[in-house]
Amino acid sequence: MPNSSVSPSSPHYVFAFLEIFECEGGIQSYIQDILSAYLALPQMPAATVFLLRDGPNCPNPFSHSKLDFRYLKTFPAVLGRVRLAIALALYLLWQRPQRVFCGHIRLAPLVGWLCQRLNIPYTVLTYGKEVWSSLPPPDQQALQAADRIWTISRYSRDMACQANQLDPTRVDMLPCVVNGQTFTPGSKSSELLEKYQLTGHRVLMTVARLWSGDIYKGVDITIRALPKIAQAFPTVKYLVIGRGDDQPRLARLATELGVADRVVFAGFVPTEALVDHYRLADVYVMPSQEGFGIVYLEAMACGVPTLSGDSDGSADPLQDGRLGWRVPHRDEAAVATACIEILKGNDRRCDGTWLRQETLAKFSQTALVERLQTLLAV
Repeated sequence: MPNSSVSPSSPHYVFAFLEIFECEGGIQSYIQDILSAYLALPQMPAATVFLLRDGPNCPNPFSHSKLDFRYLKTFPAVLGRVRLAIALALYLLWQRPQRVFCGHIRLAPLVGWLCQRLNIPYTVLTYGKEVWSSLPPPDQQALQAADRIWTISRYSRDMACQANQLDPTRVDMLPCVVNGQTFTPGSKSSELLEKYQLTGHRVLMTVARLWSGDIYKGVDITIRALPKIAQAFPTVKYLVIGRGDDQPRLARLATELGVADRVVFAGFVPTEALVDHYRLADVYVMPSQEGFGIVYLEAMACGVPTLSGDSDGSADPLQDGRLGWRVPHRDEAAVATACIEILKGNDRRCDGTWLRQETLAKFSQTALVERLQTLLAV
């Protein structure tokens, strides 16, 4: 039921998202973190949340909070957009919120058109590659007309601004964060060591989708680096967590390079089991091109030394290399050299206690609440 406490004179916000609860993914987790931070604000204004693709029976952990959710999932799906347009237009016309937060570029033309005609400020949330190339004119115009744009990293800001002629002074950082109570250091699980045959081995690990369209994650490059790493550390193995249609190619590559016995494909691992898997790792390796890369935060919160690419959004979680190793993302020799250096353990960035402390100081839920409060005051 709608929240009857919201009246035309009440100061409040509107959020519009594609989906949050019926689909799992990095964007959905990020949005849920933002909503958690919003609910933790000292003086939280009332807010109404429009959800295009979530239905009323979705697993919503915020359903009993002070947020007023409007579920608009409709069959066929095309009717959902019509339903959203009508519901949002009527709501904005009657309630006149202080600001509208548009949760995805695909909704920006609708939100922008309505807000400009009703003289309501709006902010567009962006994440990564969905805004890294030149957008269709309606999307681009909606971004250009937005009062503010929020994004997750400096790299995403720079890519979006360059591709879509945006003013970088209107773009604010609202980074991903990690749950420091969930992702913690701990001993290696003997059960998992036995399951993956890792007992007595030094372990490299990656958590990534293994899709043929996502080879930028760098799993193939890490496999190519294994022969050189094995020369220095003969007991090394590589644990790959994730699933997708690219796994057969990766398995063939490992066989061709003579390292098939060193590569363990673990398949899908549910979120609640990830922390025990991170604890198996001596090195988290993902020489990728990310908009941010929350997996780096998860690994470092578990005290695991981390390697990323050197020309992407990972600069933010790795704090420009202060917390981890950044190498050219398609350079197998650089990956091998860095992994060998990490396995030697002589660098401060291998100190798990320090690594966790520095990660949480900037990328905890508490830090997100403080950052969100600052942005809402702009």
